[in-house]
Amino acid sequence: MRGELGDLEVTGVGLASGAVRAGDLYVGVPGRNAHGAQFAVAAREAGAVAVLTDEAGASLAGQAGLPVLVTPDARAALGAVAAWIHRTDENPASTFAVTGTNGKTSVVYLLYGILRQLGVVAGLTSTAERRIGDEAVTSSLTTPEASELHALLARMREVDVRAVAIEVSAQALSRHRVDGLVFDVAGFTNLSHDHLDDYTDLDEYFEAKRELFQPERAKRGVVTVDSDWGDRLVAESRIPVTTLTTSADRAADWRVTVLDEQAAYTVFALEAPDGRRIETRVPLLGWYMAANAALAIVMLTEAGYDLDRIAAVLERDGGIDAYIPGRAERISGDRGPVVYIDYGHSPDAFLQTLGAIRRVTPGRVIMLFGADGDRDTTKRAEMGAIAARGSDIVVITDFHPRSEDPAAIRAALIAGARAAVPDREIHEIADPRAAFRAALALAQEGDAILYAGPGHEDYHEVKGVKIPYSAREDSTQALRDAGWLS
Repeated sequence: MRGELGDLEVTGVGLASGAVRAGDLYVGVPGRNAHGAQFAVAAREAGAVAVLTDEAGASLAGQAGLPVLVTPDARAALGAVAAWIHRTDENPASTFAVTGTNGKTSVVYLLYGILRQLGVVAGLTSTAERRIGDEAVTSSLTTPEASELHALLARMREVDVRAVAIEVSAQALSRHRVDGLVFDVAGFTNLSHDHLDDYTDLDEYFEAKRELFQPERAKRGVVTVDSDWGDRLVAESRIPVTTLTTSADRAADWRVTVLDEQAAYTVFALEAPDGRRIETRVPLLGWYMAANAALAIVMLTEAGYDLDRIAAVLERDGGIDAYIPGRAERISGDRGPVVYIDYGHSPDAFLQTLGAIRRVTPGRVIMLFGADGDRDTTKRAEMGAIAARGSDIVVITDFHPRSEDPAAIRAALIAGARAAVPDREIHEIADPRAAFRAALALAQEGDAILYAGPGHEDYHEVKGVKIPYSAREDSTQALRDAGWLS
């Protein structure tokens, strides 16, 4: 401790000097380009009343003239501090955490949707957005920093939110973003190749996610055991878990059976351990969306919601009432090719979404996609290969090249596609607007276009600049220009 706290009152906590409000504790942590403690003066001018930082930051923060609390790792302390300031332990809301490579956002929205059908005031935080009851707030991180997350929960308490669904990435666990929280129920979707820029291999990636299924993080868990990763998670979890599968060949407590797949919905049955059965539909494409919906239902039962009550409201409403922005989202009308905008940017996401579209498409499947710059480069060849195998025409474009050479990213995707299917028709068009219009010009009635990558996002990042671009809005306009939408 440097300086005197006296009777100082702290009413909030901020990690970015530009977001500090009067009465906040400013937390200075090491960043990629600078130490946050360097901005302590700006934080004081914005209203900060004290600083929390590490030894390296303490001398930097001294010039602000504020009391400085010193800890070995300020980021690691942030969750507990934010929880104490915002009285998170007093929040009556049930909390649900969802992790996995793919499907996290979908499960969070499905939880939110079913809770609202049950008459519960609900909130969520996801890659796409934050929701406080009916109020929507744009997201920047899959899981917000601990300071923002605890403040968000406090805001939800003020408007009587009684259940919150939170998307929890591996990075959120590794970087202390959910510290200070013990979730009522944690759910696991799957694990596949992704984020090997942050983790050395899949084992380390798995171990990051496994931390959610420990008593310091959650009280109960629901694990999808469609793969060996799910089985391993069950074995290594230190909390009570129940299991779920879509496979007839795997043992599990709950079982999902897909009954019908259509472009606009998927019908499925969910069997409980006691033999009870729900038959319902989710307004989304693909067997994996049935698996996501089933996971949401089982998580609710683990939190104490009655299965028969859930079944009754789903029957009343004709199925689950949920909208998931940018997840196999159909933006086309009743005429012309069917167009889906999707956020998937991993090999397994490509594989599952292409398979689902193929099963409901009488004509050809055209896939348009790119790959993130400054992210996991090891998955690019596989992404190209899966696109070539799963579609009839491949269109490769730019998608957030960031600081990388976009031509080199495209070349890696094309090489993967060519190696998998040498004679596949491939078009390389750098500009995503032109690329979609080229894909649309190639499509006919009965065909489908999958535009994978951008999903709900509203920008295109090039060399540190976020250029406004919404795939949903631009593609919708292109459909209108082509006469397929009025």
